[in-house]
Amino acid sequence: MAEGKYVTVQGGLKLHCHEAGGEHPETVILLHGGGPGASAWSNFGRNLPVFGKNYRTLAIDQPGFGRSGKPTEHPQYFRHSADAVIGLMDELGIERAHFVGNSLGGGTSVRLALNHPKRAGRLVLMGPGGLSVNLFAPDPTEGIKNLGRFSAPPGPSREKLEAFLRIMVHDQSLITDELIDERFAAASAPESLAAMKAMGKSFAQPDSYEEGMLWREAHRLRQRVLLIWGREDRVNPLDGALLALKLIPRAQLHVFGGCGHWAQLEKFDEFNRLALDFLGAS
Repeated sequence: MAEGKYVTVQGGLKLHCHEAGGEHPETVILLHGGGPGASAWSNFGRNLPVFGKNYRTLAIDQPGFGRSGKPTEHPQYFRHSADAVIGLMDELGIERAHFVGNSLGGGTSVRLALNHPKRAGRLVLMGPGGLSVNLFAPDPTEGIKNLGRFSAPPGPSREKLEAFLRIMVHDQSLITDELIDERFAAASAPESLAAMKAMGKSFAQPDSYEEGMLWREAHRLRQRVLLIWGREDRVNPLDGALLALKLIPRAQLHVFGGCGHWAQLEKFDEFNRLALDFLGAS
């Protein structure tokens, strides 16, 4: 894993990020998904240098993940992470950025754009959490069920993590022993388990759970939005894209066949071309 840097934001939370393309005037921020052991590097390590050819690109470990701080007391997670990212932007002198968010990172990107509209440019969202509403597929989905099983009694195991990861992708060759071992080591650490529990709890608080229902506010987004879905997504199935496509005024949808929840990896070259073209379009 490549070394990154730490940025301390308001409240003392340390965020870890990787950076490429610092010479470019415009910024793109990459935000990873929320599965066990997820991090900026595991989700976007290969994409980072590609985006760095055109933009100052930051791949951030969201709070509770990777090498970032792992608080166990915080507001609703999308707000918590969005505010932390705004804090990082402030510390680095970034007034405005485009966002590329996968799953949980997509939800954080949307919350940030809703709460801080002047700080967000275009949004590329791959199977975004909170914005996806399954119109036909049953809830909870296969992926969500396996996510819950990971830390359930008798506790985490490498086998349970492998089962979760294999649901993430259509191309099973992407799930290597090295990937499973790396993510299990990160996910099974006590501080990671505590942070994951706190994140889940934040989505169920009676006074704030509606903040996670991003689809209810999607009509307020004024940014251009590119929704990207894998036809074989078993975490946030394709029918979950339809309501967002209807509600977001400036949305478009691209669907990859033979692709699950990790479009940025499964359709690496095509995804990079599509996202960069959208971000640079007039």
